[in-house]
Amino acid sequence: MTTYLLQFISFVLMSTSIACNVVRSSPQIVVPDTPTLAESPASNTSGLQTAVFAGGCFWGLEAVFEHVKGVTDVKSGYSGGEAKTANYDLVSEGNTGHAESVKITYDPAKVTYMQLLTVFFSVAHDPTELNRQGPDTGTQYRSVIFYTNDEQKTMAAAYMETMEKSKTFSKPVVTQVVPLKAFYDAEAYHQDYLAHHPNQPYIVVNDAPKVADLKTRFPDLYK
Repeated sequence: MTTYLLQFISFVLMSTSIACNVVRSSPQIVVPDTPTLAESPASNTSGLQTAVFAGGCFWGLEAVFEHVKGVTDVKSGYSGGEAKTANYDLVSEGNTGHAESVKITYDPAKVTYMQLLTVFFSVAHDPTELNRQGPDTGTQYRSVIFYTNDEQKTMAAAYMETMEKSKTFSKPVVTQVVPLKAFYDAEAYHQDYLAHHPNQPYIVVNDAPKVADLKTRFPDLYK
């Protein structure tokens, strides 16, 4: 890790005040009032890029990142296991190695990987819950960053190191950082689930508050 990268991540964390506690009636993380997300250096990489995250039911993750400026597409799917087991019924059994994940396509000139990490850790899920997320339990709901290149690996590891040193959370962060081997799209009925089922009780209780939190905390990133 470079000293500059660690210092910058520390600045981002202080600027966004991610220190939190968890409300057990909902997987949403409650945080103090926060200013707009600090700007991070523009990426030198041109063209659309991909980030893959896992952290609980993919419905909520997808809904959050679909509302981030600079994100052009989000797909719900499965990562961590084999192609032959990449279907909802098998993944739901919790022994395929897959995690419910989202593949985020984004324009690094408009939103950086660092900003996506900040949304992931502070809004999209609770990274201190092991093999679960809110009401959902099992390894398929674990917290994972599937990095696509060495730069993402370095940034994710540095971000987590900085959170640990600054005691951002009152409990240890259990997020895994592993290479992306493959991403398999979930079934069509899972895609854009919140948009199609905004009044479903699970969505109302667990996922809609995350989207609202994104809008409140990071208005400059919200679309």
